[in-house]
Amino acid sequence: MNKPLRRIALFCGLLVLTLLLRDNWLQYLKADELRSDGNNRRVSIERYATPRGDIIVDGKAITGHTTTSGDFKYKRTYKDGAMWAPVTGFVSQAYGANQLESLEDGILTGNDDRLFFRNTLDMITGKAKEGGNVVTTLNSAAQKAAYEGLAKRGKGAVVALEPSTGKILALASYPSYDPGTIAGGSDSDAEAWKKLQKKENPNDPMLNRALREVYPPGSTFKVVTAAAALENGLYDSADEATDTPLPWVMPGTTTELKNEGNIPCKNATLRVALQYSCNTVFGKAGYNVGNDKMLEEAKKFGFDEEQFTPVRSSASVFSEDMNDSQVALSSIGQYNTAATPLQMAMVASAVANDGKLMKPYMVDELQAPNLDVIAQNNPEEYSQPLSAKNAQILQSMMETVVEKGTGTTAQIGGGVTVGGKTGTAQHGENNSKNPYAWFISYAKLGDGSKPVAVAVVVEDESAVRENISGSGLAAPIAKSVMEAVINSKK
Repeated sequence: MNKPLRRIALFCGLLVLTLLLRDNWLQYLKADELRSDGNNRRVSIERYATPRGDIIVDGKAITGHTTTSGDFKYKRTYKDGAMWAPVTGFVSQAYGANQLESLEDGILTGNDDRLFFRNTLDMITGKAKEGGNVVTTLNSAAQKAAYEGLAKRGKGAVVALEPSTGKILALASYPSYDPGTIAGGSDSDAEAWKKLQKKENPNDPMLNRALREVYPPGSTFKVVTAAAALENGLYDSADEATDTPLPWVMPGTTTELKNEGNIPCKNATLRVALQYSCNTVFGKAGYNVGNDKMLEEAKKFGFDEEQFTPVRSSASVFSEDMNDSQVALSSIGQYNTAATPLQMAMVASAVANDGKLMKPYMVDELQAPNLDVIAQNNPEEYSQPLSAKNAQILQSMMETVVEKGTGTTAQIGGGVTVGGKTGTAQHGENNSKNPYAWFISYAKLGDGSKPVAVAVVVEDESAVRENISGSGLAAPIAKSVMEAVINSKK
């Protein structure tokens, strides 16, 4: 073979070798990535080629499916979609998925590796592929009470927890949206999607206010401050005088910290101070505890850390490196202090559970299509923000709030004792907008068990400003949620 032919042959051999290397690289190294690439239309076609598994509440599916025309055979449907949207999220042929629909997509589509053996058997036997189920911890009666209560007020959120386990019993946000209206890929789905975007709809119905919105918690944060004061030995009991003058001038300033109304706050005990929500007592207590210890206590309750339920919740905020007056304001739930409704439900839950905070979660188990359990979530301790002794002191204080303080509208009766704390938090520049109304609480049954702790925040923009209070707007919703949980256990 002459020299030019050898060169051509060598060049052709290199081309063939390069082709073989490329082919093997695609088939073996890039196969999984290409197979799961969202831009691969075959992936989407396969995803909607079989019925999707369901999200389950109280043993019943709150999701379903229906057939469609075109490449995508099935699309998702929802029962009471707007009520459950903060739990389920959405899955859409055009817009992807979020929340549980996204996080548990592998189980719901049947593509999870834990279903490999079953899928292989089904392929051999010719059985059609199916998706598995996500069984939640939610309580349908509590969710309905929360959602309907919020709907009467316009905007807000509710979270209810089971203190002994951390199970999420209710997770409601209002206004909301029906995920079924955007589940397909039609023009009507596109129009519905457009109307749900914040730039088109300032009410932002797709915002999960229970997990993703942080609000100034107002006086509900005084429960955290009381816990810090007890844990750091500032006071030994609920009925010890706090040595708080009236007026009390914030350190480093000439500004008096004001109380709302003519209430008995001078040298008040912790019990009386929580009963009447004395800013001076808790502002001074936070200052005396100090920024570092207040921050340490707040973090034990979950502040300054994102929570995963498994849906992500925004981090609540208690700042560090504040001056003395800022610490005082932060200790009554103002200045930079901010919290999600989930966070404040965690506060109430820890107090109710004798000081032990359980990690909140909303997925109880994952099921294979044949209903076999392939994963089970168990209760997990998050932290111990306060001792059992101090938690019981704080319980007695919160129960006084509901018995004869600012939270009487949350009373249930019938042998049920309620502990709670109201809050009215400033909103807008220079408090120019209607304040937020808060209530956190727990219910205690005659046998001493505490099946539910609740946090409610209401953004009622239409209410008369003077009529806005945690007792008037938020506490009745909390009461109805607690009653729903209690009645569902009978």
